This record gives sequence, C-alpha cells and structure tokens, in this order.
Amino acid sequence: MLENWFKTTILMAGIVVLFATVGMLLGGKSGMMIALLFAGAMNVYAYWFSDKMVLKMYNAQQVDANSAPEFYGIIAELAQRAGLPMPKVYIIDEAQPNAFATGRNPEHAAVAATTGIIRMLSPRELRGVMAHELAHVRHRDILISTISATVAGAISAIAQFGMLFGGGTNNDGERNVNPVVAILIMIVAPLAAMLIQMAISRSREFGADAGGADISGDPVALADALRKIEAYAHGIPMQTAEMHPETAQMMIINPLTADGMQNLFRTHPSTEERVAKLLAMRG
Repeated sequence: MLENWFKTTILMAGIVVLFATVGMLLGGKSGMMIALLFAGAMNVYAYWFSDKMVLKMYNAQQVDANSAPEFYGIIAELAQRAGLPMPKVYIIDEAQPNAFATGRNPEHAAVAATTGIIRMLSPRELRGVMAHELAHVRHRDILISTISATVAGAISAIAQFGMLFGGGTNNDGERNVNPVVAILIMIVAPLAAMLIQMAISRSREFGADAGGADISGDPVALADALRKIEAYAHGIPMQTAEMHPETAQMMIINPLTADGMQNLFRTHPSTEERVAKLLAMRG
C-alpha cells in the first residue's frame, strides 16, 4: 500500500516538473499560468460534475434496497466495513462485465456495475469487485486523477499554443529555446504527460486492489473475479466506452476492445500481475 502511494507521489512530482519545464520553455511565465488556469478551470468543472456526466453517458439507473436488494445489500455491508458513507448505487444495462466508482469525495460518491458483471460473477466475486471500487472512494483516487489530468491538460495546452505565446524569453528578450527544439517539445511533451498519467492510473489500480482486499477480507474473491472479467470483457464491446475512451481508466478492467501499444498506453496493470499480488495476500 505504501509502495503504491510512494509511486503515485513520484509520478505526480514528475508530471509537475514536466509541466514547469515545458511551460517555461515554450510559453514563459505568462503562457504557463494561462495554460494552467485554463486547464484548471476545465478540470474543476469536471471534478464537481463529472460523476453526473459519466453516469448519464452510460445511462446508469439508480437502484435501492427495494429494486436491487442483493446488489444494494453488498454495497451497504462493504461501505460499513470500510467506514464510508453509503454511496449512491447504479446499474448499467450493458453485457460487458465491468464496474466503476465516481464522485468528488466519499460524501458524494457513486458506484456502478453493469448487468453483465452482476450476472456473470458469484455474490462472493461481486463483493470483491465492489470492495475494489469502494477502495477508490476511500483513497480519493478521483481527486488524484483530476489533479494529474489538470496538469497533463495544461502541458497539452502549452504545447498547442506555445507559439502563440511567443515562446519563453530571458531577461535580454531572447528566445529560451530554438524553434526546432520547440517543435519537438510540442510533439513529445503531451505524449510524455499522457504516459505519466497512464502510469498514475495503473498505480492507483494496484492500490484499489489492495484496499479492496482489505475491505472485503477476501483477496482471492477479487482475483477470481478479475480472471473472469478479463476472459470475457474484451470479447464483448461496450459502445459507450468505445465512443468515450477517456472513461476507460475508471473501469475495473479496460473496457476497450483494442489495446494498441499495450505496455505504454495501458490504463490498467496486467490482470496477471494484479491476480498474483492479490493471491500473495492470502492468509
């Protein structure tokens, strides 16, 4: 657990250093501040309203103890074990087995699962999955992902509009960077920011696996669930996720059917590695 937090801290520091370097080289102090304010404003809005947006995007339907007693009961029991307020509970009518958590803090959290995952998993396995999602809530991972998205977005903004800012200048009024180097920075910097953001996402998944095992007291159940979901998820497309790939990092398993350059651009660790870590927690 401490290892994952340390890794996340290092990655967050790395993306901030990258932001400061790119900002000063391409935009100078004024360009760096404009890009940060612009990206920050967008992400503040996303932080407050992204839960409603993503739930509406997936046409998630809120349920309670009357409409989905077994599923709702699992969440209620786990939330109590985790010392969390009862989150809002949603079901998404999708065949692909998957689940996610959203909300800006534990007091305004929501968890959602697809009909596919509810049908496919045993109650014990489903309990392991939802414990993982509640661990995201307890760790305030949405705040961490929002901060990383803010800085990554600012880096992209500086890279796109760096030339409009006129480039950074020193005290003598000379450009800080050669125009050819500036073009290279404009291409490479957003890619580097995205890679760091993906690494942060992978680190938080390991943390949520460990936290979920702690909440449920049953790491093997989550490991078994991950194996099942991995076996079926990529063969069952989820159209909303394909249309909005930025939501992929929210899911317990990557919902996209095409992985691309798997190792660099994965939003999730490999399932084999996650399962191995969970099985090592037995006893």
